[in-house]
Amino acid sequence: MIVIVAAIGKNNELGKNNDLIWHLPNDLKFFKEVTMGKNVVMGFNTYKSLPRKLVGRTMIVLTSRNIEDKEIIVYDDLNKLLKDYKNEDIYVIGGSSLYKIFIDKADIMYLTEIDASDSKADVYFPKFNKDDWNREVLKENSDTNIKYRHVLYRRK
Repeated sequence: MIVIVAAIGKNNELGKNNDLIWHLPNDLKFFKEVTMGKNVVMGFNTYKSLPRKLVGRTMIVLTSRNIEDKEIIVYDDLNKLLKDYKNEDIYVIGGSSLYKIFIDKADIMYLTEIDASDSKADVYFPKFNKDDWNREVLKENSDTNIKYRHVLYRRK
């Protein structure tokens, strides 16, 4: 199963300058709960943006660049990655280019839908047809006066 995890603004904003736009502590806790013990797949820029390793998760980076850290699993071939993990769940955690690659392959998406927008965003979550998905709001929340909801999308 392929699962996408992302936090997006009203206009599908993901980030700017290789960083999150909104820093929402309760959303980071939700991200940790959803991904703990899982295989997390990310692109090189997402990997480089992390403040530290994601403890308790298998970190997989899809990139053609060299990564010296032996604890990180590196793939430069999407098909080999999918073949090697065909019997395991993978959780795609960014960035924009990986979301574009996986959006049509995903079975489930955990999207944090943030009630805010940022015109300075430089990366966006891909547009998708919401009619192809069943949508379930898991929880309404707010941090630092920003309202958002955790939403589970299951492909119909």
